[in-house]
Amino acid sequence: MPIKTKSNLPAKEILENENIFVMDEYRATHQDIRPLEVLILNNMPIKQDTELQLLRCLSNTPLQVNVTFLNAKSHVSLNTSANHLNEFYTTFDEVKHRRFDGLIITGAPVEDIAFEEVDYWEEICEIMDWAQTHVHSTLHICWAAQAGFYHYYGINKEYLPQKLFGVYEHRVMNRKVPLVRGFDDIFLAPHSRHTQTDSALIHGCKELTVLAESDEAGVFLAIAEEGKKIFVTGHPEYDRITLSNEYFRDLKKGLPIQVPYHYFPGDDPTQKPLLQWRSHSNNLYSNWLNYYVYQTTPYDLENIR
Repeated sequence: MPIKTKSNLPAKEILENENIFVMDEYRATHQDIRPLEVLILNNMPIKQDTELQLLRCLSNTPLQVNVTFLNAKSHVSLNTSANHLNEFYTTFDEVKHRRFDGLIITGAPVEDIAFEEVDYWEEICEIMDWAQTHVHSTLHICWAAQAGFYHYYGINKEYLPQKLFGVYEHRVMNRKVPLVRGFDDIFLAPHSRHTQTDSALIHGCKELTVLAESDEAGVFLAIAEEGKKIFVTGHPEYDRITLSNEYFRDLKKGLPIQVPYHYFPGDDPTQKPLLQWRSHSNNLYSNWLNYYVYQTTPYDLENIR
């Protein structure tokens, strides 16, 4: 949350130069406050796990957030019960007349399939197009980030010779942007994917600004349209054991899978994984909610255009 000060306090300018948000008296007294409306399009197979992970990330601010879960109706979920979906999820047809402060589009285990061959691709494109006029800020995660790069900017994904799997170092590229306020120069985040979007093409797209990048994992964080579109190529929302579960699942299936990089102590899968990314994950989601949703969304949602 912002610090409120008198407008002419000398420290205010210093703090602002350090990328710390300081609100002056005028703005503080003229803010209208209401709960934020956030829509989550959950494309992950075990939806309860992703629900818990995202809600945990969104809970670390004093802001009140009303969450609506959305499921693609053009896809039949095999890993989440119909009862759960019927009780806790809605469809696009039921919400497309509404407007939302924020939208999160999750990853999906379909990155080894061409976008157009994904059974719910047309619905995903329809939702991304709808969001441009009905959502104040959209956060795209992992596969959804790749899908956004492709749909909005024509940048296709490419297949990796080996799954990018583990916890990787990233460096902040543009510290003045509010989305990375409070980040260390180097921070860790998990990745789990078979494809990537070429970093050079992202850097070469004039609509996109890269905010964080990894030598091993490529671009991690990019922003467009002053935060109306945000792209996260990894999984900062993952909990301690998510990569472990994926590793042992693939081993059990006999799939080729390496031990997750920089995850188990001593690369020993019998050891308890280290949780090394939680603080920056919380920071990322808090910054998104605060600076790109709460601080700039219109009080009347009907004014979102």
